[in-house]
Formats: sequence, C-alpha cells, structure tokens
Amino acid sequence: MGLAAVLLVVTAAFAHAGWNFFAKRAGAAGAGFVWLTATCSAALYLPVAAASLFWIGVPALGDWMQGVLVSAVLHLAYFLLLQRGYAVGDMSVVYPLARGTGPMLAMTIAVLVLGERPGWLGALGGLLVVAGVFVIGLSDGVPRSGASLAGVGFGLLTGSLIAIYTVWDAHAVTGLALSPLVFDWTSNLARSVMLSPYAATRRTQIARTWREHRREVLAVALLSPLAYILVLFAMQLAPVSLVAPARELSIVLAGLLAWRLLGEAQPIRRMTGAVVVLAGVVLLGIA
Repeated sequence: MGLAAVLLVVTAAFAHAGWNFFAKRAGAAGAGFVWLTATCSAALYLPVAAASLFWIGVPALGDWMQGVLVSAVLHLAYFLLLQRGYAVGDMSVVYPLARGTGPMLAMTIAVLVLGERPGWLGALGGLLVVAGVFVIGLSDGVPRSGASLAGVGFGLLTGSLIAIYTVWDAHAVTGLALSPLVFDWTSNLARSVMLSPYAATRRTQIARTWREHRREVLAVALLSPLAYILVLFAMQLAPVSLVAPARELSIVLAGLLAWRLLGEAQPIRRMTGAVVVLAGVVLLGIA
C-alpha cells in the first residue's frame, strides 16, 4: 500500500475515532440522533458535493442509483445498530469488536469474491490488526453481565455490516467508478430520506435530542463523512483487503479516548493491544 493511501487511512482513523466518541456521548439518543446526523451531513457537505459534480460531471444514473441505494440501506442498519450498542454497552467493548470483526470479514470477502491477493505481509498485517483489536476489546475478560453481553452482540452485528458495506462501497468507487465524495454525500441524503417518516412522527423527541446533543450531532455530521470519504479515496489507490484492516488504527485512538475521557479502565492491557495494532498497520504499509 503506497504512502498516499497510508496517509489517507491514518487521517481517516483520527476522524473515525473522534465521531464515535461523540456518538457514544449521545448514548441512548437512538434513531433520532442517526437522522439528525445524516441530515446535517447532507447539508454541510452539499456545497462540496455540488462543486465535485460540476468538476467531474454527473455519473451514469443507473450505476449511481444502484450504488447509493444498496450502500444507504447497509449504512443505515450500521448506524442504528452502532447507536444501540453505545446505548447498552461500553465504547471499549462495542467499538473494538465492531472494528475487529469488520476487517477480517472484509479481507475474507475481498479474497474469495473479488479475487484480491494481499500477499503474506498484507495478510499477516491484517491478522495482527484484528488480534490487537480483540485484545483491547476483551481487556476485562469474557463479559458476563447482561449489558456487557449486549454490547458484544451489537459489536459483532455491527462488524458484520462493516464487512459487507466495505466491499460493496469499494465496488461502487472502483467497479462503478463513482466519485467517493458524491457517493458518500448521496448516501447520507438517502439515509435522511429513509428515516424522515420516523422523524416526522417524533418531532418533540427530535427537538429534545437536538437541544441536548447539538454538539455531538454536528461533530458526527462533520467527521463521519470525512473519515469515510478519505477511506473511499484510499480504496481507489490500494486493494480493499489492505485498506479495510489498516483503518483499524482508529481503535488505538478510540481506546485512549475511552480511557482518558470516558473513564474506562485497563490502560496497560489496552495499550498492549494498541502496539499489536500498530505493528499490523506497519506491515500493511509496506505490503
């Protein structure tokens, strides 16, 4: 994986850890929070998306609609599951399990379905990343409480969706040649439209969520698309089987945020996992 792709992925990792921290702070805000973030994202990135369309032209309508509709459904399910996971479980459990399950499945799908061959260094790097993520995520041992088990369940389900949408979105920006920026903006808009009936029948709840979590909504609305747009550009420069695991550098940053700002414990074990993750990212960078 080249230097440009590595820089894109590392920058995306910072943005990704940041927006997940704010999503966790919103806690049980639920589907209303998801609608607000998608709507605000569509509004914030509208000028950039319009400029991109003007610069590169409008893509083929059939490919555009196909790519966006499938992606929007997958991402909507992902955001709803993730937000529910943050409502019932710790960030240090949900986030690592989601991010650890996703790249391993994405690499497997990319190799088996797309025919990619990452080489032994790339494969070893991906395995180290996933191993480090699980060391961090299970730093307190096997969860036994109902809340911990629920967090594990939502983390694993979210990770499965990450694997599916990663491979699909990689196909959209490579096979269908869709602009990452326009593609992600349209996906945000589509998610907002899909949740609009829900929001329309819960205006009081939506207004309360906006009052209580305005900062979190705007932070997620800004950072979430930025993180994923950078990853989509990276997928145009490097195989998805390498980009998907490399993204998991964000788990190191998220672990630090959970420890320092959310008061979650086990920093020594968590940083041991972080070293393993970094080793995997280095191998992916030279693969």
